[in-house]
Amino acid sequence: MTIDSVEVAPSVSSSLSASEPDSRRLLGDWEDALAAASHTGARAIAEYLIGKGARPTVFSAAMLGQLDVVKACVAAFPGIQRSVGPHSIRLLAHARAGGPAARAVVDYLDALGDADSQPGLVGLTADDETRLSGVYVFGNGPADRLEIASTPRSPTAPPRIAGGELGIRRPGRTIRQLFHVGDHAFYPSGAEAVRIRIANRDGRPSILTVHDPGIVLTARRSPS
Repeated sequence: MTIDSVEVAPSVSSSLSASEPDSRRLLGDWEDALAAASHTGARAIAEYLIGKGARPTVFSAAMLGQLDVVKACVAAFPGIQRSVGPHSIRLLAHARAGGPAARAVVDYLDALGDADSQPGLVGLTADDETRLSGVYVFGNGPADRLEIASTPRSPTAPPRIAGGELGIRRPGRTIRQLFHVGDHAFYPSGAEAVRIRIANRDGRPSILTVHDPGIVLTARRSPS
């Protein structure tokens, strides 16, 4: 979405600037238009949406380079620098998305020492990535499947970090990053309480279960 496409849609600008969950919400992860603009560095869109009534957040302030606002939030809520936004994108990443105009915010958060920490993740080997990747089926319909695949490597994709090498997607959907917490258990971006577990059968990863917190879905690996 560009600023032009937002500005030419006055009939939807109020809904774009609202904080309602969008249709992509799944297992707790969702974002409004301002949140999307904030983690992608879309300054013009963020400023336009705020001008139309969107509620500013510490994440939008970080991207926009509003150092005094970020400092005030950290002073009022110690530890907020470790917060994550939609898709588990950290506050410091929002500041980095702001480019040169947010450099002072990046330097401030870096100096705090823990703004970029993501504790508890366990890196996967290249062999793990290959073995766990595949299609897991949970029904008879063409959309009743989940694909586990390596996360993309591109400037617009979330950063690949140790423990974040894999992602999950439904057919035709955008891949969603998974974070490995050990023993082939993961949580999807934006839903840290959810667990996706992949268990072996006959010596190979075969059964995928989604826990929220009990088992809500079981899928079996497709042989093809």
